[in-house]
Formats: sequence, C-alpha cells, structure tokens
Amino acid sequence: MPRIKLELPERFTFETRVDVRIGDINYGGHLGNDAVLRLAHEARLRFFQSLGYAHELSVEGLGIVVADTAVCYRAEAFHGDVLRFGLAVTDIGPRGFDLLYQASNDKTGKEVARLKTGIVFFDYACRKLAAMPPVFLARLGVTSE
Repeated sequence: MPRIKLELPERFTFETRVDVRIGDINYGGHLGNDAVLRLAHEARLRFFQSLGYAHELSVEGLGIVVADTAVCYRAEAFHGDVLRFGLAVTDIGPRGFDLLYQASNDKTGKEVARLKTGIVFFDYACRKLAAMPPVFLARLGVTSE
C-alpha cells in the first residue's frame, strides 16, 4: 500500500511553538500518534486567534469542522521537546480550505510530522455546511471572486 505524501508549501504563513507534555507521551516513551493531532489543534487555534478569532466556533458567525486529516510521521519527539509548527492555507474552496502543518523540533530543526486538516465552515444554528465568509478570506489576504 502506498504511503500518504504531503507536499509542503513554499512558505508558511503562521508559526507557533507548542510544548510536548507528559500526557502526550505513549507507552513507547515518545510522542503518541493521537497527541500529534491534539498539538496540531492547539496550533490551529492559535492560527485562528492570530486572525482575530477567539475560538473556532466564532468565525464571522460560523464555526469550523475538521472534515478530514492526514498525518505523516517523520521522527520521534519526547517529553520536554518544543515543537515548532508552521501552518499554511491551501486548496481554498467555496466552503473551506486545507491547512498544512509542519511540526519540527525547535531545538534541532528535525522534522517530526507533516499534517493536513480539511476545514469546512459550519452553521451550528442550522446544523449545516456554510459558505466561507468573505471577511475571513480577506483576513487571509485572499479576495473572493
């Protein structure tokens, strides 16, 4: 079976650092596969906050939903490491976009993981998918057509 390959963008538009905590460590003594998604979630929340949104349920009156994820593990990380997450928006569509992440050890620069989350906008009041708000696109520096 072929492995998932995630191509990185030329540049990341947002960067943050996240500590690897003891609860992120699995029985193998390194960062657990489930914990990588939790750390990416923290990085994504900080990305939205950098755009002026307090949380992911209040983006121009809408929320977001993670529609899909992909993770490619590249190296181990351990308790006490700090991961530097670079994030970039790609594949913008009418209802959402993909968010690409690169997690690297902040001290050594070694790549730990690459991730992609497919994000769609959701109207929680109506319980249905929604169009991406033009104001959100503008905050990304993208104009709607």
